Amino acid sequence: MINVNTKNILDKLIEQYPDTTIFRKATIVEIAKSLGYTKKDWAPLLETKGETRGQYDLSAVILPIREEPIKDDTTLSMQSIVNQERNFASVDDTFVPWGFFKDVTKVIKSEMFYPMYISGLSGNGKTFMVEQSCAKLNREFIRVQINPETDEDDLLGGFRLINGETVFSKGPVLKAMENGAVLLLDEIDRATNKIMCLQGILEGKPVLVKKTGETIIPQPGFNIIATANTKGKGSDDGRFTAASIIDEAFLERFTISIDQQFPAKSIETKIVINHMEKFGSIDKEFAEKLVTWADIIRKTFADDGVDEVVSTRRLCHITQSYAIFGDKLKAIDLCISRFDDDTKEAFLDLYTKVDSGALDSEEQEIESEDNYE
Repeated sequence: MINVNTKNILDKLIEQYPDTTIFRKATIVEIAKSLGYTKKDWAPLLETKGETRGQYDLSAVILPIREEPIKDDTTLSMQSIVNQERNFASVDDTFVPWGFFKDVTKVIKSEMFYPMYISGLSGNGKTFMVEQSCAKLNREFIRVQINPETDEDDLLGGFRLINGETVFSKGPVLKAMENGAVLLLDEIDRATNKIMCLQGILEGKPVLVKKTGETIIPQPGFNIIATANTKGKGSDDGRFTAASIIDEAFLERFTISIDQQFPAKSIETKIVINHMEKFGSIDKEFAEKLVTWADIIRKTFADDGVDEVVSTRRLCHITQSYAIFGDKLKAIDLCISRFDDDTKEAFLDLYTKVDSGALDSEEQEIESEDNYE
């Protein structure tokens, strides 16, 4: 069985030499190279030698091609494939519904095409909220991580060499459209103008795949949700240096925009305790102190008193570290070490004021280690 490239060589031979079935090697190679193909593509044609030395009888493969019926335009499009694997998020027991979760769930449950743009500081649960909403409704969920290199080939698809044949492999956007899935464009403000290929798709309309001529019609339930740290206007304070300014026409196609803040203290305490249960180290008092500490830092940040914040995600990291090391201050220290030294020391000092017992516990542990030695 010949592959697509070899078939293209044969088609060219038939076009240029319509009354010939016997060819010299040089002719076959010349035609193949003119099409950009290599030896592995023309080699299958050199397996049947003709009666004369240096000639090859291709009648066994050419005659069936000549006898094929002429195809109409609807069958001439390039073959395309799509990954048939379905993607569903799993329910996470640590998740606590809050904020816009009910609204996002209502939109997804409606199965209407209703693009949403969700912005907010890093680590406040934007992506997790969408994921858990889809998990609750058992809706297919396709997440695409956007970066400055993301382009049409990554999103819509491109040509791939599969089993020796060149086929068009549909990307995650087309897959979501055909499956009626929820498409999450994560960190969309990291993209460049290469994502403008999504303009028409953000209107909920069919899209013509330029490379194959195929029209993809979005199925019921298909929706697009984008998350970002900024509102698409760039980052003035320099916190998100990779954030780009998104084209206004692109942003205008999102039906609503949501600006998500950090959860209330009571909600965040539940989140932290759930993670403590997950890691097998429950300390409700520690959870409350952590949330109070983070809340003070965020209020100070809002007043331009500090340049960093402690996110909900960071608190969850601290609970995991505490489960491993059993030391509150060490867990906090390790998880905020990415901040500069002055900020880290200020945050640690603040925590000892919020939880005066933490410093006493550390001193007792040091004395215990000294006695052990």
